[in-house]
Amino acid sequence: MNEKGRGSMLEVSKMKGIGPKTLTLLNKINIYTIDDLVSHYPFRYDLLKRSDLKTVQENDKVILDGKIESIPILLRFKGGLNKLNFRLVTPSGVVGVSIFNRAFLKSNLTIGTNVIVIGKYDRAKNIITASDIKFGTLSNEAKIEPVYHCTSGLTNKNLANYINGAIMLYGKEIKDYIPKKYLDKYGFSNKRTALSIVHNPPTMEKLKEASIRLKYEELFAFMFKINYLKEQNHKEKLGIKRSIDMTKLESFIKKLPFELTDDQKKATKEIIDDLNSKNRMNRLLQGDVGSGKTIVSVLAMYANYLSGYQSALMAPTEILATQHYNTIRELLRGTPIEVGLLTGSMTKRDKQEIYDELANGTMQIVIGTHALIQEDVHYQNLGLVITDEQHRFGVNQRANLKNKGVKPDVLYMSATPIPRTYALTIYGDMDVSIIKEMPKGRKPVKTYVKTNDEMKEILEMMYEELKQKHQIYVIAPLIEESENSDLTTVNELRDKMNLAFGSKYKIDIVHGKMASGAKDLIMAEFLQNKVNILISTTVIEVGVDVPNASMIVIFDANRFGLSTLHQLRGRVGRGETESKCILISSQDTDRLKIMEKTNDGFLISEEDFKLRGHGDLFGTKQSGDMAFKIANVRQDYKILVQARDDSYEYLLDTSFDNEELKQSLMESINDN
Repeated sequence: MNEKGRGSMLEVSKMKGIGPKTLTLLNKINIYTIDDLVSHYPFRYDLLKRSDLKTVQENDKVILDGKIESIPILLRFKGGLNKLNFRLVTPSGVVGVSIFNRAFLKSNLTIGTNVIVIGKYDRAKNIITASDIKFGTLSNEAKIEPVYHCTSGLTNKNLANYINGAIMLYGKEIKDYIPKKYLDKYGFSNKRTALSIVHNPPTMEKLKEASIRLKYEELFAFMFKINYLKEQNHKEKLGIKRSIDMTKLESFIKKLPFELTDDQKKATKEIIDDLNSKNRMNRLLQGDVGSGKTIVSVLAMYANYLSGYQSALMAPTEILATQHYNTIRELLRGTPIEVGLLTGSMTKRDKQEIYDELANGTMQIVIGTHALIQEDVHYQNLGLVITDEQHRFGVNQRANLKNKGVKPDVLYMSATPIPRTYALTIYGDMDVSIIKEMPKGRKPVKTYVKTNDEMKEILEMMYEELKQKHQIYVIAPLIEESENSDLTTVNELRDKMNLAFGSKYKIDIVHGKMASGAKDLIMAEFLQNKVNILISTTVIEVGVDVPNASMIVIFDANRFGLSTLHQLRGRVGRGETESKCILISSQDTDRLKIMEKTNDGFLISEEDFKLRGHGDLFGTKQSGDMAFKIANVRQDYKILVQARDDSYEYLLDTSFDNEELKQSLMESINDN
């Protein structure tokens, strides 16, 4: 097949006009193929309609076009801020324009240039404080302009040009996952037309139609995958026939240094019933942050051991795997069970020792990262597979681990609460157990919403914790500064924290762009109390338990979804000390106030669904199977249900003759 015929598989580097520099910028926003490019959908649309300054109210948003009348004056301020001022001749008269932090535009804003200005109008001063400036003029008809997530060095206009070029050149070859029957049934346009409309909407009505069609396709492919996995599980229904000595299990539970909560008891019973059943277990264990999922998984592994089988627990990071290893080994101290740790950074000799013990059956439980699914790993009798934070593993990774056993039972764990209605659809191929109740004695984290003006009080609160020899997390949403962003960065926060505390306390940073080894080293130092303040992005959302960390301070909290804030808050409150979470934001404080009122992750996730849909439930684009590009689980739930039913019908109905499409859908399963 020639390159053009490969359509969506074609790398964007093959497109004319995309050189190495542009390619690097596109890769930064996860665009690697033509399919990535054309499915990089606008996150909003601006309705560009010329305002009449005679009728607008004070501080109303205005959109005006005109010619630049004066040479722009650039003013610079402390802290790297800057402002451009110039005069604009518009159909409503001459008006002053000011725009902050756009110094890079100065060379293009020459006298006589046509620009469109969007901003707020100050009638008394006859000045527009602009939020955006575009080049060109407005027509008499309102224009719908798509706005994309970009990166510094890549403009909205350039990105739109690349997308439209890709649709023009490769639109016919881009895979369409909707079978003809359903295209006809719902009167959907072809994919190329839908893509063209979404990126260049002629009217809001046409945009809505095209969006529904693309949402349906995305959800159809997703639900086909879920239904396919469900059918595979049914075909592989027969599992391991066990004989679990319940007396020994109950004796082990009685010896635990704590009492199980009712939810833990219920979840344990459901899992034990699955293990005793002749059918294979395929269960999701959902538990709020700190609800005690780990002990439930230990009881499952202990029961599996009592029936003569090995267990494997896979975690997404080495540091989390090590934490599980230490916790589980301690809980199983005094039993004859040998627990091992297997990670990628181990020496070849140490790995081989684990391989041998798994192969000859002398190791009953192994905990590790993706190293557990490497070709060199062979188990004597793997009976139970557990994956922690399961949404962070692709389907292939989970399947590879599952296939290491003959017919092992499978338990997935997630600390990301999802409303039950949605969980039953999204995880339609699994049974679901939920732990809401917190263990006795666990103190809820006290949460405070503060503004930037209260920074002195925040620093005093931090100092009080540090004086008590406690540790603090400080969270920023960005790693490095962008020309188009005023968000607080990790590096900027380090400078501020060093200024406030640097002479007395050790401060370090960790973020997603760091090499995993360097990141793990700093996290280990924080765990050992060698670092007092750890400044981080959301990479610590799922990480080690640091009982001595008693405070987390989150800057620009309005930029996070409630569910992510709840996950971050769960990093503290893991010791006996009462812990605090400080959310700093001068905007959107009403939404954040719910965090002061409740520590219930399920209630918070419901609110997140109402306000933001599914997108933030798994943090920052780490959602694996849930990373929809245009669909929204809550808002598009009716489409999701219809796509579920249609995809199941299509999967089972042998009268459909498009085997090539079915094969493409099968391949889409493996893509994740």
